[in-house]
Amino acid sequence: MRGNKAMKIAIAIPARYASTRFPGKPLAKIGGQTMLARVSALARSVAAEFTGITLFITTEDERIASHAAELGMDCVLTPADCPTGSDRVLAALRQLPQLPDFVINLQGDAPFTPPSVLRALIQAFKDDPQAQIVTPVHRLGWADLDRLRAAKKTTPFSGTTAILNADNQALWFSKTIIPAIRGEDRLRTQEPVSPVYQHMGVYGFRTDILEKFCSLPQGVYEQLEGLEQLRMLENGLRITAVKVDLEPGAIQSGIDTPEDLERAEALLSA
Repeated sequence: MRGNKAMKIAIAIPARYASTRFPGKPLAKIGGQTMLARVSALARSVAAEFTGITLFITTEDERIASHAAELGMDCVLTPADCPTGSDRVLAALRQLPQLPDFVINLQGDAPFTPPSVLRALIQAFKDDPQAQIVTPVHRLGWADLDRLRAAKKTTPFSGTTAILNADNQALWFSKTIIPAIRGEDRLRTQEPVSPVYQHMGVYGFRTDILEKFCSLPQGVYEQLEGLEQLRMLENGLRITAVKVDLEPGAIQSGIDTPEDLERAEALLSA
């Protein structure tokens, strides 16, 4: 709450058809359901727990808009040239009758995001309405770290890791696994989980901060790594990492490539 005003929250699902690495990705099926259907279902399950949540899909493509209608989801058409999912969310918000205070950007290619993660982001903002950006991270067990390393041998730009400070503010994100671990064999015998945090690509923005972020030019490191959150850090925006727990072996990243889809299918059928 800000003053006596009820907090307005939106969950926006940007779903772009024209993905360079995986065209039509939101319509690809996993376990018999489209990615977009899975994401929509989890967003609905969380929105139903709160009063006054605005929930919608936003896309540049009529095929996805048609599928959204089949799912019974509101959909906002946005320009094809939106450079990032965050820009697409802002373009959609500007078409709403009233801007929310806080928006969760839940990518349409993140079908395995646990509902508990969305709840945690909403709660983080309720606890601190002045938070600028909130995003979830998960500390990897050793076996999950080994799986991430194996995946990066064939798809090096899948999976993002994060470094945090003592106050859980993000210091950096990378497609390289960070930090490097000196004396790992010894550490494996002493610690039940690794020191590596994997980032889950879901963001909660205070709406004025989303507007500021989208007005900034792409950063040097953002372009090198392909991570829009590095633009936030390069420009001094504050990202609060929300630590969440996942079951060992859970699928922890979005679906970026057809190879990611194959791995997800294999994990679901295991």
